[in-house]
Amino acid sequence: MHFKWNYKTPTSEQKKAAEELGAKLGISPLLANILIQRDITTESAAKRFFRPQLSDLINPFLMKDMYVAVDRLNDAMGRKERIMVYGDYDVDGCTAVALVYKFLQQFYSNVDYYIPDRYDEGYGVSYKGIDYAHETGVKLIIILDCGIKAVNEIEYAKKLGIDFIICDHHVPDEEVPPAVAVLNPKRSDDTYPFKHLSGCGVGFKFMQAFAKNNGISFSRLIPLLDFCAVSIAADIVPVIDENRILAYYGLRQLNQNPNVGLKAIIDICGLNGRTITMSDIVFKIGPRINASGRMENGRESVDLLVEKDFISALNEAKHINEYNEQRKDIDKQMTEEANQIVARIESQKRHSSIVLYDENWKKGVIGIVASRLTEIYFRPTIVLTREEDLATGSARSITGFDVYSAIKSCRDMLLSFGGHTYATGLTLKWKDVPEFRRRFQKYVEDHIKPEQTEAILDIDAIVNFKDITHKLHSDVKKFGPFGPMNPKPVFCTMDVYDFGTSKVVGREQEHIKLELVDSKSNNVMNGIAFGQSGAARYIKSKRSFDIAYTLEDNVYKHNDVQLQIEDIRPTEGEED
Repeated sequence: MHFKWNYKTPTSEQKKAAEELGAKLGISPLLANILIQRDITTESAAKRFFRPQLSDLINPFLMKDMYVAVDRLNDAMGRKERIMVYGDYDVDGCTAVALVYKFLQQFYSNVDYYIPDRYDEGYGVSYKGIDYAHETGVKLIIILDCGIKAVNEIEYAKKLGIDFIICDHHVPDEEVPPAVAVLNPKRSDDTYPFKHLSGCGVGFKFMQAFAKNNGISFSRLIPLLDFCAVSIAADIVPVIDENRILAYYGLRQLNQNPNVGLKAIIDICGLNGRTITMSDIVFKIGPRINASGRMENGRESVDLLVEKDFISALNEAKHINEYNEQRKDIDKQMTEEANQIVARIESQKRHSSIVLYDENWKKGVIGIVASRLTEIYFRPTIVLTREEDLATGSARSITGFDVYSAIKSCRDMLLSFGGHTYATGLTLKWKDVPEFRRRFQKYVEDHIKPEQTEAILDIDAIVNFKDITHKLHSDVKKFGPFGPMNPKPVFCTMDVYDFGTSKVVGREQEHIKLELVDSKSNNVMNGIAFGQSGAARYIKSKRSFDIAYTLEDNVYKHNDVQLQIEDIRPTEGEED
């Protein structure tokens, strides 16, 4: 993918403001300007940004139905009722179940957890799960990261004498399920000040309120914050405000004293001895937790996350790692097949969205394939597979385009759907897929803006290699945790050359390991360009080029900085 670079040269007023703010904070004007671009314009706001405080977490009782939820949980414990903690089979759902289960288990023993089978029960609340709860004497179900649309299922549970407390963060429908309490900051009638919690985050707020109501020290919740960090990174929610606080302290927990199950995954990932970042969660920890639900049953991931014995956890982590290897093989094969279909369709007409379906594709992997296609073609994408006479699928979107609304516009054809602005799941009849595709693509064509169909790379600052010091790198790291709405700063250096030692690397020769020199300072910098081997011939031609990159630790050379190249383009006037 080639990006359109977006850089706004600071005005003289912005430069002056950056110099003043930088002097107060002891950072370079270059970084101070990045803060200002992110609406952090005062010394006090910057100090709050760089030093998040747990004391700044929002009062959980500001969330609608929180008092009701805590009262019902207290009643259940007082009456010694059996409680089930129920969650989705993805990373967010599994970490949410692990957090709530582990916390409650410290004070109450009559509690169990349940993860529905993706292939047997599907997404969300299942009748099979409710029947199992009824058979085992459950009177209260705390459901996490799903449930906001389960009107009929929760009505059925009520008839069996089972109450629900919903802890969800997906967009609600007009009709809210008849649960005892519905905790969801996205409810239209909820005035909770932060709307972007993960499902695990909503579960954490519930436990925070329960602890506060029962005089339990907040310190008892801190060891569970690593689950929040994992969910925030993996579910790709904005890393701002309350999420930033949870992610900041969650990462600290993950690095200093992680829960046993997470420590086992860290071992399996080869992350031992390294400072774990949000990126490590996205690319290494999260996919392994997800793999169990994608390939078999997500309960295995929760079994691992709540495990207390490290040797047992390590064995479980190895098993889940095998699922992840299987998942990668299937993912690669399906993506190749999908690419061939897109190429065939594109030869006839280029659409502003992609809708693909194949009855042989594995249900657990279609979301990953949709994400891959979105990255490759930079268009809203839906990938569907077949289950008997139904089509089930996942949608992913591009920055600025609301795929949830696009799917909602076809709701009369859908049996169910739910999700976020950028990621949605859906089910419809297999025979209706062609018509659904036509209507979905028409909606996208009518509503997508031309600028949304371009891959934009926002450049935070233009620098020379001499500007890249250990202090700059250290100060950039303080901007973390990184994620949506707080991305890692992207720098650009113009007019650089191959030092003569750059080479193509990787199992399939898909990456470039770079040694570069810039024309202004003659400083040499190491870099890695993942998946950009196509640029190698140009780089070796001795002509100059421009690079956009982030600053990373060089894990092979301690205390060294490495450039992670996001994009490479010929310097103006150099292109043939």
